[in-house]
Amino acid sequence: MNQKIIPDVVSNQTVCSVAVSDTTRAAAEAMTKDNISAVIVAGDNGNLIGILTERDLARHVVAKGADATKVLVGDIMTANPDTLTPDDSAGDALELMHSRNYRHLPVAVDGKCVAMVSIRDLYRVMKAALEEDIRETEAFVFGDRYGA
Repeated sequence: MNQKIIPDVVSNQTVCSVAVSDTTRAAAEAMTKDNISAVIVAGDNGNLIGILTERDLARHVVAKGADATKVLVGDIMTANPDTLTPDDSAGDALELMHSRNYRHLPVAVDGKCVAMVSIRDLYRVMKAALEEDIRETEAFVFGDRYGA
């Protein structure tokens, strides 16, 4: 189970980004348009400076009855988020997400976000790897009886 984040977990991904000066409504609209649950917050130079998730919107805008056209992304984003590298393993990513209660992690190279990994992405890959391990173990233990 040594899958790398790129290309084994995610690949060829267009990352949705917003600016700190964007409204949270604009960010929510971008998430809705792309059917995603988190966006990257990029600085003027395109570098990753934060992440904004549906959870952030729910906690800091909706639950407080705030006006999403007035609350800015920079006011509620998570600044300087933890990141993964393309070469990090799926297992390490899953452990980080579990220990820190994350559902999304940006994948960064030289300060720029190149992908976003979700817990669903990791679940899919880890489940497939575990199923393959089970098939291999059954083939070893039972031989041809299970199609080895």
